[in-house]
Amino acid sequence: MTEAVLRTAATADAADGADLQARPRTATGAKDNRDGWLFMAPYLVLFTVFVIVPTVLGIWISLHEYDYSLPEKPWVGLDNYAGLLGGDSPFYAPFWQGIRATAIFTAGSVPLLLVLPLLVALAMNLRFRGRNFFRAMYFAPFVLGVAVVAVLWRYLLDTNIGLVNHYLGAIGLSETTPWLTQLPWAWISLIGVTIWWTLGFNTVIYLAALQDISPELYEAAKMDGANAWQRFWSITLPGLRPVLLFITSVTIIASVNMFGQSYLMTIGGPGQETRTAIYQIAETGLTSFNSGVASAMSMIFTVFLAIVSIAVFFLFRERDPKGGGRR
Repeated sequence: MTEAVLRTAATADAADGADLQARPRTATGAKDNRDGWLFMAPYLVLFTVFVIVPTVLGIWISLHEYDYSLPEKPWVGLDNYAGLLGGDSPFYAPFWQGIRATAIFTAGSVPLLLVLPLLVALAMNLRFRGRNFFRAMYFAPFVLGVAVVAVLWRYLLDTNIGLVNHYLGAIGLSETTPWLTQLPWAWISLIGVTIWWTLGFNTVIYLAALQDISPELYEAAKMDGANAWQRFWSITLPGLRPVLLFITSVTIIASVNMFGQSYLMTIGGPGQETRTAIYQIAETGLTSFNSGVASAMSMIFTVFLAIVSIAVFFLFRERDPKGGGRR
């Protein structure tokens, strides 16, 4: 009987021990979950305040004839959208001119900001004396603000007193090129300045990705007789695919949101040729005091940007090696 009592007591102690082990595990899991939400809280608060709330407020404003200087803001429903899409709004032509200008700038700047930084990164990835100095020089302009960059280049490209025309004249070329006042020179100036300013950022991202590709892959390709172009096409580009998706998306978003260069360098001119969509939205809302139409412009512009972003995502997705599709 004593043995039976001892076995019963041992079984009870084991059950209690298992229960004690199970309960801290559950409690710990709950605590970890709470800790996760606690760490996410600052981001969630900022995302709500600066993304969700402005988006909802923008949609609400776009459904009204909203002039922030007047107390009455009557409901107009989808009239602002219909006017911008159908041509009944007085802001129809300026808005679509801004979309056209944005498309021109994006088409001119994005391909160059994808290719040129890659070429620079490939050069900076080589071993040579002073390469750290050149890396710093390429990245240095990116730390400048848009106001500094625009004012600096507006002076350098001035038709009458700019140093660019002065030195062009010194070597026998035209010294009266209207860099900021006539087409296509205004677009060349805006695109060129933007590339000079932002090339360093993309270069650094490319350089980090290049250094992450295993050198053994290149050595094996050399042993198989692959030349430089074959190694680049078969090893470098596939290794850069995730980074290409990131750089392409960020560069497109930055390009379609171009405002400061146009506002400070060309003032939207000549005429309204370089007045981008963001420029026109700001002009409509802040100068014409028609925030309802400006918000509708923003929402339409956001839809276009979302479509482009989705297209870029599908373009750079990895192929499924089994089915030959994408994943």
